[in-house]
Amino acid sequence: MEPGSDDFLPPPECPVFEPSWAEFRDPLGYIAKIRPIAEKSGICKIRPPADWQPPFAVEVDNFRFTPRIQRLNELEAQTRVKLNYLDQIAKFWEIQGSSLKIPNVERRILDLYSLSKIVVEEGGYEAICKDRRWARVAQRLNYPPGKNIGSLLRSHYERIVYPYEMYQSGANLVCNTRPFDNEEKDKEYKPHSIPLRQSVQPSKFNSYGRRAKRLQPDPEPTEEDIEKNPELKKLQIYGAGPKMMGLGLMAKDKTLRKKDKEGPECPPTVVVKEESGGDMKVEPASPKTYLESKEELSHSPEPCTKMTMRLRRNHSNAQFIESYVCRMCSRGDEDDKLLLCDGCDDNYHIFCLLPPLPEIPKGVWRCPKCVMAECKRPPEAFGFEQATREYTLQSFGEMADSFKADYFNMPVHMVPTELVEKEFWRLVNSIEEDVTVEYGADIHSKEFGSGFPVSDSKRHLTPEEEEYATSGWNLNVMPVLEQSVLCHINADISGMKVPWLYVGMVFSAFCWHIEDHWSYSINYLHWGEPKTWYGVPSLAAEHLEEVMKKLTPELFDSQPDLLHQLVTLMNPNTLMSHGVPVVRTNQCAGEFVITFPRAYHSGFNQGYNFAEAVNFCTADWLPAGRQCIEHYRRLRRYCVFSHEELICKMAACPEKLDLNLAAAVHKEMFIMVQEERRLRKALLEKGITEAEREAFELLPDDERQCIKCKTTCFLSALACYDCPDGLVCLSHINDLCKCSSSRQYLRYRYTLDELPAMLHKLKVRAESFDTWANKVRVALEVEDGRKRSLEELRALESEARERRFPNSELLQRLKNCLSEAEACVSRALGLVSGQEAGPHRVADVQMTLAELRAFLDQMSNLPCAMHQIGDVKGVLEQVEAYQAEAREALASLPSSPGLLQSLLERGRQLGVEVPEAQQLQRQVEQARWLDEVKRTLAPSARRGTLAVMRGLLVAGASVAPSPAVDKARAELQELLTIAERWEEKAHLCLEARQKHPPATLEAIIHEAENIPVHLPNIQALKEALAKARAWIADVDEIQNGDHYPCLDDLEGLVAVGRDLPVGLEELRQLELQVLTAHSWREKASKTFLKKNSCYTLLEVLCPCADAGSDSTKRSRWMEKELGLYKSDTELLGLSAQDLRDPGSVIVAFKEGEQKEKEGILQLRRTNSAKPGPLASSTAAASANSICVCGQVPAGAGALRCDLCQDWFHGRCVSVPRLLNSLRPSPPSSPLLAWWEWDTKFLCPLCMRSRRPRLETILALLVALQRLPVRLPEGEALQCLTERAISWQGRARQALASEDVSALLGRLTELRQRLQAEPRPQEPPTLLPSAPASDPLREGSGKDMPKAQGLENGDSVTSPEKVAPGEGSDLELLSSLLPQLTGPVLELPEATRAPLEELMLEGDLLEVTLDENHSIWQLLQAGQPPDLERIRTLLELEKAERHGSRGRGRALERRRRRKVDRGGEGDDPAREELEPKRVRSSGPEAEEAQEEEELEEETGAEGPPQPLPTTGSPSTQENQNGLESAPGASSGPSAPFSTLTPRLPVPCPQQPPQQQS
Repeated sequence: MEPGSDDFLPPPECPVFEPSWAEFRDPLGYIAKIRPIAEKSGICKIRPPADWQPPFAVEVDNFRFTPRIQRLNELEAQTRVKLNYLDQIAKFWEIQGSSLKIPNVERRILDLYSLSKIVVEEGGYEAICKDRRWARVAQRLNYPPGKNIGSLLRSHYERIVYPYEMYQSGANLVCNTRPFDNEEKDKEYKPHSIPLRQSVQPSKFNSYGRRAKRLQPDPEPTEEDIEKNPELKKLQIYGAGPKMMGLGLMAKDKTLRKKDKEGPECPPTVVVKEESGGDMKVEPASPKTYLESKEELSHSPEPCTKMTMRLRRNHSNAQFIESYVCRMCSRGDEDDKLLLCDGCDDNYHIFCLLPPLPEIPKGVWRCPKCVMAECKRPPEAFGFEQATREYTLQSFGEMADSFKADYFNMPVHMVPTELVEKEFWRLVNSIEEDVTVEYGADIHSKEFGSGFPVSDSKRHLTPEEEEYATSGWNLNVMPVLEQSVLCHINADISGMKVPWLYVGMVFSAFCWHIEDHWSYSINYLHWGEPKTWYGVPSLAAEHLEEVMKKLTPELFDSQPDLLHQLVTLMNPNTLMSHGVPVVRTNQCAGEFVITFPRAYHSGFNQGYNFAEAVNFCTADWLPAGRQCIEHYRRLRRYCVFSHEELICKMAACPEKLDLNLAAAVHKEMFIMVQEERRLRKALLEKGITEAEREAFELLPDDERQCIKCKTTCFLSALACYDCPDGLVCLSHINDLCKCSSSRQYLRYRYTLDELPAMLHKLKVRAESFDTWANKVRVALEVEDGRKRSLEELRALESEARERRFPNSELLQRLKNCLSEAEACVSRALGLVSGQEAGPHRVADVQMTLAELRAFLDQMSNLPCAMHQIGDVKGVLEQVEAYQAEAREALASLPSSPGLLQSLLERGRQLGVEVPEAQQLQRQVEQARWLDEVKRTLAPSARRGTLAVMRGLLVAGASVAPSPAVDKARAELQELLTIAERWEEKAHLCLEARQKHPPATLEAIIHEAENIPVHLPNIQALKEALAKARAWIADVDEIQNGDHYPCLDDLEGLVAVGRDLPVGLEELRQLELQVLTAHSWREKASKTFLKKNSCYTLLEVLCPCADAGSDSTKRSRWMEKELGLYKSDTELLGLSAQDLRDPGSVIVAFKEGEQKEKEGILQLRRTNSAKPGPLASSTAAASANSICVCGQVPAGAGALRCDLCQDWFHGRCVSVPRLLNSLRPSPPSSPLLAWWEWDTKFLCPLCMRSRRPRLETILALLVALQRLPVRLPEGEALQCLTERAISWQGRARQALASEDVSALLGRLTELRQRLQAEPRPQEPPTLLPSAPASDPLREGSGKDMPKAQGLENGDSVTSPEKVAPGEGSDLELLSSLLPQLTGPVLELPEATRAPLEELMLEGDLLEVTLDENHSIWQLLQAGQPPDLERIRTLLELEKAERHGSRGRGRALERRRRRKVDRGGEGDDPAREELEPKRVRSSGPEAEEAQEEEELEEETGAEGPPQPLPTTGSPSTQENQNGLESAPGASSGPSAPFSTLTPRLPVPCPQQPPQQQS
């Protein structure tokens, strides 16, 4: 490669093979298969199948190794030569007292070695100067023309190289050119920065110190030093040794001498020569480098102050005097001008030197002869140095990745392989850039463990690992495979039989080499970045060696076996330019690289990776192995093993050898025996007759090596009795010793008679295949005219297997013949046995007639005798006879089906398929199909399905065509089309949204009945029509019964009718009736049920049959809240069937009334015995009352129910409002008429509904009478109405009695008297204006609407509309309490008891009646006023008023904010509608809304304390959507309108407001 061509051109790629799994199973066989192709390249790459991925078996934590150090530019041969040259020329100048600086030319370091070589090639310095060819020299160094570079090169050559070359030629040249007086020209030089190469054993005095000093320029002498020392001043111009232009004066500083620790510090030596005159001359010695001065002084026997130029007076010895003569002129005169060399003690006149020196040099001086002796000292052998640090895989990987990433300044896996390759060869070829890497190479797997799984006792292998541990591609297994030669070597040869491991980093390299003994090698990359390989085929091996020796003869002169040291690279482009064929490849993880015998290969790693390699040898290697031993003998290189021993060991056991191996060993053994005969004959001719047997294999290799050629001896060797320490091979019998031939003797392993015997055994083994092959050939070709039996052929095949003959073509033919014959025998036996089995034979694939004839021909042509051939001929005759009968039957069609069938059965028993049998089969199938069609279409047959019809049509397409078949298929197709059309029509009727009337469906069904096919949709339509008719019958039966139908029955019929795909007129009527019934039930529910009531309408209308137990009643009410309670109808004992019978409902209702009355009386007795809320808590806990909240009502604020006599918290239930009962205007409101105050309280458990007025209930009954449907709720409502009217009649009768009428009159008078009394204590505006009518005004027909408000128990007084004076009203009422007196009437017991009983029954009614309130007023007037209850009610109302104001203010603030935001504001229309909304929604919704708004206003600090509310019952009756019955407002209750009170209606679990 010419200097300057920096671009690396990659060589062509080597072959790459991808074996199949079948090929991959035989490793050595596959390598032998690809060898003809791959061997031409020297190396090849093999990619295993994708799923062959051996696990990595190295114990990573325990794996520690010490790598080698590699300096890249010292690996390349030409670069190393250049570096050696630079070392030599630098040493030359250092000896002369100057440090070398390498100049730069055109911005690159001048290649001094190439310059020197080109000058020599161009004819030498003088010739080039004479012909002025320096420009050509510059051109050959690849410098650009036209810049006068040639003159610059001449100047550098003269200054640096020419003096050295002249010394090398032996002339004593001393240049008299002046050195530079200044440093100007030194600026174009720079020290060459090449550190020392490391040898295997670095020498004690190596060039490292010199090269290191060339890296650091020495300090220049200062002007002060020069002025003080005249000698230094003179040395600026003259001095001992050549002072070249450009070298500069490198005077040594005192500080440098102080660094020397081995020798004493001393100034430069002064040489003094004494003469008779006694005058002394002081001469400066030439300056030496510090290292050389130190070396010389340290070995000098005299102190450094001793003069080295001695006075020679007083020496009378002539010999001594003669030694002080000049070596140039041979004279001893002018001894004051005579110099003594400090190296060899020779003398030279200073004027005899060329050019002459002006004066004696100062210091140590050496003559030109010593200088050249030092410069020509041969370099030491080059090798790699081991690193000092030990690595683990992890630490080495971190170092390697960090180095590569830093070097290329990118992530390691992103660096292209082409870039790494070019950079590698650039660094290798560079003399100025020095990159050092480390390579973990040749790591013994025996010590550190292989990367492949290994079967040993150290660890248990998994099944997967076991598979790879025994694989032939496992590098621990391949060398010892049966076909491998190395398996016959017992010793574990590390690197050959035992794999070596390699841990690489980027740029780490393996140099050009061939394997030991020219064996094969295989390398597997376990993981990591690729490894780049270069290979040269074996045919070009000698060419490569010649090129490398030609290009770098200096290296091979000092190391003839350089290429065996694995330490030298050469650029592939350089080799290719000299005609050496080179290939390359990138080996990736999981790939193999094979190198072939004597194929040179080298390469480098692209990055951090882990590889494993081993050698192996096959039979074809044996000739190469023998040639390698001869090559080693010429090079005097040690052998790894004895080739002769290997051959003899294999020859000793020929039966264990593979046949190919046996043939190869026989060939090698024959050559070896012939050579041994020749050598022993020469020994006899020399006269050596003594001999003794020696078991060489038992001796260590170093005790049986030829002292001349280092070959390991085995067959024979020559030894001497007098020189027992050495022996020689028979090729070097003249080089053993100088002793007499009689003292020499032969040491042999085998006699010449034993060797031919071994050879014969090999020949028998090798030729046994030929003998066997002749037998097989005769048998297969039937050369002797006799066919062999199967047994004879099997014996030949068995012999090949036992003797392990190779899988040749002949063996394959024999195996094929055997398998074919055995198949024929088996087939013939099957044919014959099938015939014998008859109809019971196992169904299998039959042989055709043509196949039978071909089978018979095949059996006849086989080279094998088979007696079954006669049976096959008999079968053929039977088949031919049957064929003739079948043809005759087919010719006489139509034949009877029975005859055809019998012929067909006979043909099946033959076991052979006859063409006529197929025709018979088709005729039989045709007859069967026509018969099946006929049966299917017969009128008496069962109707077939559409699938059957379609199946017949499909089967008809495959039968033999005929007119009858065509006609039957047409009929089937027509029938199928009609049937499918009717099926589609029925499907549309079943799926259509528009349902068809029964008449339409009946017509469709009638038409489809004529089709002789079973139609599923028609059948479904028929079933639907039958269901519709049954449904209509059920409707007629219900509608025409004795009673109206029940709602449940109608709902069930509607559900069934809707699911039918039939249009039914009756269904619409029933749906209308059900809808009307549901509407009535909804109206009745709105009339009776409170909002969010836990009761059903039927439960409210029925009497409470189990009212007797307080705990039961309360727990049932709680269960109702939780949805666990049974309905009152179930408690009445009414089943679903009983509800359909009006008589049962009436009887159960009457019984329930009685049970309810008895139960409430018992409950009153029980509750009356319970302690009050203010009583002490000494009573048992079970006897206490329990409020609806679940707590015991204690302390003030508790109220007792007037019906059940149980106690409740006033804040937990709805309570009466006193102010609402006192709303009339002050002039007409007798405040002291306390018996008219609304203080009556019924608990939520006793008052279950809204208790509408009787007039409202009568309107519901009128609407019920219009319904054509019976409802259980209707029956219960009728019973309730009858009960209420009955009670009303008894109440009126009681009130109309004489005693009661008198009592009522007295109350009226008392009220009038109270009205007439003046009340000055009342403020003018005690109460706001009252409603238009006075509820206590007698005879006022306007009272009735006021009383009607009791039916809902609602309060319409909104909290936000409470007048400002209501707080003072409550205080006024509180102040009146002391004035209340009573009783105001005296009720005799005879009068009181009936009234109380009536009162009890009236409170049980879920109906509001005026008579009930009149009786209550009489009873109230007949007893003292209940001041405690009045106070409780007042306190509760005060608390409620306080909370209502807060909520009202919050609502008002919200309204104002809406106005401010542009919202609705105080819309008059909205205010006008507000009372209506309140009335329609009830206080619950209103209060809930107000509470939500209050929470938003107050920031949801917490819910307000629930307080009872009351309202004015002024709602209209038609709010429920029902009109009052005519005359409902005027009736029997009119005379008692003056006594109509305002009753509060409590609601359970609605504490803040009344029930709705």
